[in-house]
Amino acid sequence: MSTQRSGVLAIIGACIIWGLSPLYYKLLTHVPPLELLAHRTVWSLVVFAGLLGLQGRLGRIRVAMSSRRDALILTAAALLISANWFFFIFSVQVGRVTETSMGYYIQPLLVVLLGVFVLKERLGPLQWLAIGLAAAGVAQLTWGLGAAPWISLLLASTFALYGLLKKSLSVGPVVSVTTEVLILTPLAVVWLAWVHLRGEGLFGQDLYTSALLILSGLLTALPLILFSSGAQKVSMVTLGLVQYLNPTMQFFLAAVIFAEPLTGWHVTAFVMIWTALAIYTAVTLRQERARRRIVMTSSAEAAAWTKSNSERSAKP
Repeated sequence: MSTQRSGVLAIIGACIIWGLSPLYYKLLTHVPPLELLAHRTVWSLVVFAGLLGLQGRLGRIRVAMSSRRDALILTAAALLISANWFFFIFSVQVGRVTETSMGYYIQPLLVVLLGVFVLKERLGPLQWLAIGLAAAGVAQLTWGLGAAPWISLLLASTFALYGLLKKSLSVGPVVSVTTEVLILTPLAVVWLAWVHLRGEGLFGQDLYTSALLILSGLLTALPLILFSSGAQKVSMVTLGLVQYLNPTMQFFLAAVIFAEPLTGWHVTAFVMIWTALAIYTAVTLRQERARRRIVMTSSAEAAAWTKSNSERSAKP
């Protein structure tokens, strides 16, 4: 199997797990969101630390936290990803998977916007049109429903900011996330101790619930490992396109499996956001093709120049 193909399959596997994850959290609607979040944090640390231990890379955690700057960035990233996990768990439990889907559709465009204002990147007219169209979709949904889709916006913004912070770190994704859950674990343990001391903790009450809570660690770690492995083998364009599989599957679950209400305002917003993503993706593909042509032309010119110099040097 080619490297490119194995990379795509790994990313597809990660996105399928993420896309189907609402089914898992629906099985745990009887567990309060904060308690479930705490278990996800603790069991994720067990899986990630175990993996790094098997690879002999546990020492990388100390390296990741070696500077005050990196420690602060990782702490901020930990708080953002924890908030993202909480809002996702909460939205699934209260039957708002439609909004989680919308949030993960909006997130790539929000990342682009952060790139403009924080990293001083430049956008073309069509890219601005895409962002404006997505914003108009959210605005009309807010108008129609009488309230902003806060879950969508919170999921999109926390994950976009999380990604922005991660760009400034040199450590790999598995080491980074392990460090983040390590930072969060003391808070999680304190919360779990509190709920169990009050007699409200659900872990250990029955095998079904306990097994599902332990499984949260694997369901957090496995897709990230697959995604980080695949991301190293494919282009950024391919990576971006395949990632839309996640919110698409969540949208399918919300509309077909969970039968959540889907108003005309929702449909209009989704159509506008999908159109915005199509425009932005088309522009990105065009830019990628242009970049490849420039690279190929430069390589060909360099080869011709080298050959010409060699021929001149060979002449007596």
